[in-house]
Amino acid sequence: MTDPFPVLDLRDAAGSKETRAQFLNRLRVAVHEVGFFQLVGHGVDDADDMLDLTRRFFALPETDRLALNILDSPLFRGYSELGREHTKGIPDQRLQLDIGPEQPARPPAPGDPAHQCLIGPNRWPGAMPELRPAVESWIARLTDLSHRLLRLLLESLDAPAGFLDDVVDPDPQIHLKLLHYPGPARTDEEAGNGQGTGIHNDLGLLTLLVQDGAGGLQVAVEDGRFVEVPVIPGAFVVNLGELLEVATRGYLRATKHRVIRPAPGVDRYSIPFFYNPRLDATMQPLPSPYVAASGGVVADADNPLFALYGDNVMKGLVRSFPEIVARHHPTLAASAGSKSA
Repeated sequence: MTDPFPVLDLRDAAGSKETRAQFLNRLRVAVHEVGFFQLVGHGVDDADDMLDLTRRFFALPETDRLALNILDSPLFRGYSELGREHTKGIPDQRLQLDIGPEQPARPPAPGDPAHQCLIGPNRWPGAMPELRPAVESWIARLTDLSHRLLRLLLESLDAPAGFLDDVVDPDPQIHLKLLHYPGPARTDEEAGNGQGTGIHNDLGLLTLLVQDGAGGLQVAVEDGRFVEVPVIPGAFVVNLGELLEVATRGYLRATKHRVIRPAPGVDRYSIPFFYNPRLDATMQPLPSPYVAASGGVVADADNPLFALYGDNVMKGLVRSFPEIVARHHPTLAASAGSKSA
């Protein structure tokens, strides 16, 4: 494996027949061998502006940020302090603002599925009115980019490009986070175990990440060896979720990754965007010769995937935000038992 994080230029997909074929082949190799790549030439040119907005949000007085406290949100939206979200039961050392699809509030009705609680409005800082239109524009453009990339990915597998259109249209379950990883104040025990975000796989379809120059994103390649993803200004780091791995019998890889907490006095900012099926959608195996010949994973006993995507989302939230579940969704907490950690 000579290049674990190849750089793909999306403009090549619109080039000559030969150039497009080369792009699709490189895309297929990247998502099969590692599950991560870097995307340039995508036409979204305001990543630096979005990172600057992220810095400005986390520079707001704590009272303004806590006015959006995620503990007050049954929709799992809003601001989280250090250690609020957990990965495999261990608190992540990052601050964050969680944002989902902007939709009207809908009171739950008897018989509604659990994932119905995720439908509703976001929480925006009154002290920073420019944040909402910027984030909503970013989400709209990344949704379009993700859908285009998903279709290209299917084409690279010799599957019908629109095979998953019905899974995501018309309301993909998108999720965006503004993240701030502050380095510890000193080099002693305050650094803890060095976990910014713990080792995990992403759940859904595609993740597009913008990271600043601090680095720290590490991916498990080959025999579990972690390698840091280089920072390329303006590039999206793209990786796949577990649903695509299972739908392709393991031919595509949902690779484990983590973020190492920055050194003392260093701050890291990033913006991950998660593109996922509709909450009420189910995945189907992809009709692809590569998938048919693959004998890889179709299930994970330690992390079972449900047919309905909304059930998978709720499983992840129960594990990641036990305090919110206990406060707003006690029935979920009780049914999850030890899995809520």
